[in-house]
Amino acid sequence: MLPNMRFEPLAPVDQAWLRMEDPTNLMMVTGILIFDQPLDFDRLRATFEHRLLRFRRFRQRVVTVGNTARWEDDPNFTLSAHLRRIALPAPHDQAALQELVSDMMSTPIDFTKSPWQYHLIENYNGGCVLLGRLHHCIADGIALIRVLLAMTDESPDAPWPSATDSHEPEHRARSPLATVNATVRSAEKLLADGFDLLGEPGKLAEVARTGAGSATALSRLVLMSPDPHTAFKGPLGVAKRAAWSQPVPLDAVKAIGRAVGGTVNDVLLAAVTGALRRYLQGRGQNVDGLDIRAAVPVNLRPPDEPLTLGNRFGLVFLSLPIGVDDPLDRLFDLKERMEAIKHSPEAIVAFGILMGLGVAPSALQDMGVSIFGSKATAVMTNVPGPREMLYMAGAPINQIMFWVPQSGRLGLGVSILSYAGNVTLGIATDSGLAPDPDEIITAFHEEFNTLLKLVPSKPDSAD
Repeated sequence: MLPNMRFEPLAPVDQAWLRMEDPTNLMMVTGILIFDQPLDFDRLRATFEHRLLRFRRFRQRVVTVGNTARWEDDPNFTLSAHLRRIALPAPHDQAALQELVSDMMSTPIDFTKSPWQYHLIENYNGGCVLLGRLHHCIADGIALIRVLLAMTDESPDAPWPSATDSHEPEHRARSPLATVNATVRSAEKLLADGFDLLGEPGKLAEVARTGAGSATALSRLVLMSPDPHTAFKGPLGVAKRAAWSQPVPLDAVKAIGRAVGGTVNDVLLAAVTGALRRYLQGRGQNVDGLDIRAAVPVNLRPPDEPLTLGNRFGLVFLSLPIGVDDPLDRLFDLKERMEAIKHSPEAIVAFGILMGLGVAPSALQDMGVSIFGSKATAVMTNVPGPREMLYMAGAPINQIMFWVPQSGRLGLGVSILSYAGNVTLGIATDSGLAPDPDEIITAFHEEFNTLLKLVPSKPDSAD
């Protein structure tokens, strides 16, 4: 946006995410950064002022006029309305933090202001947590992780953020982030082995240019049967529940992959699928022969594109073999299913449908969202983070986790994030359908440990 402009229309796909907002299915990306020491709040505030707010979008609110929405400068913008500090209730542990995150995840954002908010949560296990909530109409996960990286430093003794940071163009990441951008690309390649199109959207676009391929993908989406009923599907309520795993060493994931001839992504998908199987069995559901679909976002940004906000991803529908009992068979089954869809133009077609929903009449959009939602049970996303530890406001970031909104009024969200040599799993559920996401996390660790037993006692050195 030119410096003298005061408003601009939302892109159709961004408007689609805005219009999906529902009291029982908020379209917010929620994330936490965990620190083992307190943060200097004044320095944190300076970080937001000089690094986040240089993106004009974070000073703008959404104004709807008729059937369209636009970004408009907030005339009453104040950082204090978006960055707050609170204390975590006793006993100041992960259970207390999960309760707080769940409450925040269930609370609508204030659309009279720019649709984002951060809370510095103090008194967490002797350290603190930075919790962020950002509406999906601002940007997708890949863009938001780069925005987050633009707020970090590579060492604890970096200088305080200053006004000079604000003078850089909005579309560029801050200088020391040239190496971080390379890190993101490396992580994309590492974590998206099964999603070749994530790192090569040009290949996907080339496939989509063949009319027959696009027509086939469109037909597949339209004619896809509804997903079967499970404990994860049903009418949604307002309250949501959040849980996350302990960090899993990436070297261990890679060792399993080498031992069984699979990729990092194969291993993680197999462990998650096994965890969902265990959870459903624990709820008394017959899982024999059961498949459920996950809507998987696929990045459509060119790898070297400068940082821009907005949403640039499509969706593919991955069928999870819940009914397969043997963990290794399940992994190989997932690998075959990934191979079958990874060169499909389905993601481009889904992106086009989302754009259409953004400009369609409300009744038609509701119908489209319902159709999308009926064909899947979960949203499952895999976002690459930096490989090295980063610092914010002078303190090391020990752990990062996030939760995706369950578009299509789905009741289950699965998020995978890599950071500093570890992988963390996040689960978000509707409390009326699955009130105990911790059970899925426990099952994930059990499934992962089962796969880890397949690794030789002296595994080869990590790649």
